Amino acid sequence: MKPHVLRQSVALALLIVLGACARLIPDTSPPFPHRPDAPTALAMGVRAGPAVEDLGIARADAIAALGSFRESCPRLLARDDTSGLTRNEDWKRPCDAAAEPVPDREARAFFVRHFESVKVGAGDAFATGYFEPEIAGVRTRRAGYDVPVYRKPPDLVRAKPGDAQPLSSGRMPLGRYDANGKFVDYFDRTQIEQGALMGKDLEIGWALDPVEFFFLQIQGSGRLRAPDGTVVRIGYAGQNGHKYTGIGGLMRERGLLGEGPGKYPGSMQGIMQYIRENPVEGKALMRENRSWIFFRELTGDGPIGALGVPVRRESSVAADPKFVPLGAPVWLDLDRDEADGLWVAQDTGGAIKGANRFDTFWGAGAESRKIAGGMSGRGEALLFLPKGTLDRLGAR
Repeated sequence: MKPHVLRQSVALALLIVLGACARLIPDTSPPFPHRPDAPTALAMGVRAGPAVEDLGIARADAIAALGSFRESCPRLLARDDTSGLTRNEDWKRPCDAAAEPVPDREARAFFVRHFESVKVGAGDAFATGYFEPEIAGVRTRRAGYDVPVYRKPPDLVRAKPGDAQPLSSGRMPLGRYDANGKFVDYFDRTQIEQGALMGKDLEIGWALDPVEFFFLQIQGSGRLRAPDGTVVRIGYAGQNGHKYTGIGGLMRERGLLGEGPGKYPGSMQGIMQYIRENPVEGKALMRENRSWIFFRELTGDGPIGALGVPVRRESSVAADPKFVPLGAPVWLDLDRDEADGLWVAQDTGGAIKGANRFDTFWGAGAESRKIAGGMSGRGEALLFLPKGTLDRLGAR
């Protein structure tokens, strides 16, 4: 079980580090053929997992997860579940119950009473970590603070039907219309760093260190701390439409990560070390990730996830909504004990794709950064769905 005092988060899609496997689910036959390449959880196939009461949910874990589930309910009841597993009305009973006062001593019983566990496909899970980085930054540009933090530009739009090929999802691509009215790709990381957006009054702040800001963009939210101690919290507002490329994967392919002379640790810290020790090559490496993240200023007590509610340290996890209903509880049993236990799917990520792929949130601060930067766990995962879902799906 993860200790309650550790609840924090740092999902880094750039880390490609392998781990071992754990065990959790009984070997029963799935109701549908198992399809590893299926587009949704329903198409992949689901089957019943162990009884929730047999999972040994820790009291502190249950209390924190219940709080996050309660915050998720208004969105959970209103959004469409693209995984194909649940309907809005399925969540009404557990959400109504969560809206009532639940004593801490009853938090574990709440999940036992209202949920059944489900394994998606083979249930083999891979989890990384993310956190809310805090870097040196100011609202108004000053000496040394030269890295612009941009809001989403108004000319970043989706193509009109007929002006570009639709994406595989059916949506039109992101880009811009040039002076001739032709739809073109939006500026990529190199072009933006070279000044493509300067002079357009898009800056909401200025960062001190381009490397720290690069990794803040990977996290998708963070804090800018000025020399006088004032803090501006920023969160994801949009992306330039270019595919995310994990530089950790590139380094691994090129033999730069691992053990031995000339190699660097396969963690966020190791990747940053390489970039700082090799500034020219490091800058070029970062530019191979053509994706650029735009931000907005946030207020409130936590960074906002894709579900539209604050993500909480060691309670919130990012997942692929095609395989996990956003707002659903998730049980992880990994070879990284600190990530074991109950989470709630409240966020998504550009590299968090596919069944049983998760990104655990570890909060803010140096400890969070360390845990998230090195998080790479393998094991098994269960989804908690409202009781009766399996019978409705014919998957009992």
